[in-house]
Amino acid sequence: MRVAALISGGKDSCYNMMQCIAAGHQIVALANLRPAENQVGSDELDSYMYQTVGHHAVDLYAEAMALPLYRRTIRGRSVDTGPVYTEREGDEVEDLYELLKLVKEKEEVEGISVGAILSDYQRVRVENVCKRLNLQPLAYLWQRNQEDLLREMISSNIEAIIIKVAVLGLDPDKHLGKTLDQMEPYLLELSKKYGVHVCGEGGEYETFTLDCPLFKKKIIVDASEVVIHSADAFAPVAYLRFLELHLEDKHLESSDKLFMGSRSCEVNRNEDNVLTVTGEEDQGETPPPIGNHGVTFYKTVKNQCVQENLQVVATGLAVSQPIFSHSVDKVLQVQLLKPFLFSKVLI
Repeated sequence: MRVAALISGGKDSCYNMMQCIAAGHQIVALANLRPAENQVGSDELDSYMYQTVGHHAVDLYAEAMALPLYRRTIRGRSVDTGPVYTEREGDEVEDLYELLKLVKEKEEVEGISVGAILSDYQRVRVENVCKRLNLQPLAYLWQRNQEDLLREMISSNIEAIIIKVAVLGLDPDKHLGKTLDQMEPYLLELSKKYGVHVCGEGGEYETFTLDCPLFKKKIIVDASEVVIHSADAFAPVAYLRFLELHLEDKHLESSDKLFMGSRSCEVNRNEDNVLTVTGEEDQGETPPPIGNHGVTFYKTVKNQCVQENLQVVATGLAVSQPIFSHSVDKVLQVQLLKPFLFSKVLI
């Protein structure tokens, strides 16, 4: 299915895109809603629906993925805040409708990737818009256990940093700019002490993704500043404002590892720019599952090749149902048609 991804720049929308690709879909465009540039406090808009902090870097995010980006200014506000949404003129949900209507017309998409985890408020409104446009919402993170989900995101090589804090226990001076990997133990501790949602689903924090397996280039923050939104003595609300950013090329190391559960595969590239992935043979009747959705390593690699316009030369790892052109014993070779970081893919 051709899919457009709703992105905020954060970890959830990023990881849901990875799940879409692993499930066999193709991300063909990105969509983002942003505040008006001349709006007071536009860095952090008071919206029930959209993350706006970090929105200045979303253009680089799209460039890092080499995908078209469709953006629309948020003109509405939260008019209908009830449990069931009804189309309402002047509501910010209608901005989403107009954005996705444009994306569907331009890119002929059939589905929308949505990184919702817990918010029924957001789910109901996205589903309303998708139903009106005959689009299929794809929310692979919905109602997942947040501790498991955070661990998966980190192990999937998503490099996301904290760019907003808004809860007791998170200190702007200490925690803004820290990566998920650095913050995981502390977030788990806060969850036990105060009931903090470890994925930030209670509004405790927000993130921005600097690198992930879907990126052709990674985002580098050269300069930023801390902005105090609310100087509460116990739970200050603050965010990072990016001042200078740039993209940096990603290069495949001569040898790297891919992980599939407890197994690993060795990746090597020869002078002809051919990747060889060698791994353990699957002993079961079906390939081993990855995560709670049963996404296999083999299917993941195939979809990554399709997504990145890589030509599959030969495959292996003894898949029970071949999904590549043909097999050779325990070896996968992929000819690079363009530079791409093949290692650390969607696991």
